[in-house]
Amino acid sequence: MLSAEEIEGFADDGPEPTDTAPRDVVIDARDVELVFETNDGPVHALQDINLQISKGDFVSFIGPSGCGKTTFLRAIAALEQPTGGTLTVNGMSPDEARRSRAYGYVFQAAGLYPWRTIAANVKLPLEIMGFDKAEQDRRAQDVLRLVDLEGFERKYPWQLSGGMQQRASIARALAFDADLLLMDEPFGALDEIVRDHLNEQLLSLWARTEKTIGFVTHSIPEAVYLSTKIVVMSPRPGRITDVIDSPLPRERPLDIRDTPEFLEVAHRVREGLRAGHAYDD
Repeated sequence: MLSAEEIEGFADDGPEPTDTAPRDVVIDARDVELVFETNDGPVHALQDINLQISKGDFVSFIGPSGCGKTTFLRAIAALEQPTGGTLTVNGMSPDEARRSRAYGYVFQAAGLYPWRTIAANVKLPLEIMGFDKAEQDRRAQDVLRLVDLEGFERKYPWQLSGGMQQRASIARALAFDADLLLMDEPFGALDEIVRDHLNEQLLSLWARTEKTIGFVTHSIPEAVYLSTKIVVMSPRPGRITDVIDSPLPRERPLDIRDTPEFLEVAHRVREGLRAGHAYDD
């Protein structure tokens, strides 16, 4: 469900962006570090993160559990604060970007309110932002059509499958038409058949909307299938061991996963993950 921080972000008015990076760079991370202070001492979650994500990219973050993938995504969304380096979103600080509604965020769990219909869940951020009812209805219909949930507006979350709930969550994140979509393992709990189907739908959605997407996953095939760029991360402290620009075409049927080109990229991702584990020696 939406946290108080996220709801506050929808409600605030944000400043105009400042030009601190080239105009086609959406996310610009330079020497980013993030240390959590705990009762057992500091935990170094991220270290020396340098990365640029351009407009229209589909970027997957992959690495072992605890490597900082989600932490970095949350830092982009201003849900965590870096303790070193610089991080900008559309030329603004993450907090400024949050207040200017620069991104939509899809969590691991769909987070739909069970007492609200699917349409009402999708409209929630629009209600908070003060859109009038007619505009809320129009946008909800548009995004539900985008995720193939037209006709399910009056259903409740418990009446939908897990995959359909995640599609409704994606629709909610798209409702206010931010150019950046951040997705934290949205399909991780789904079975392989449903996951494959949603991967295909997500690629189709990306092609139609031309959003910039940051996507966290533990799955090598998923990362390779979806992405224009794959960021491979090491165990904590999270570092980038490789950034792979995909040679695959933007239109990708599922059987592309059997091609030599796909398997070559998957092999490079796997080698990058192994190289990251070498830091434990």
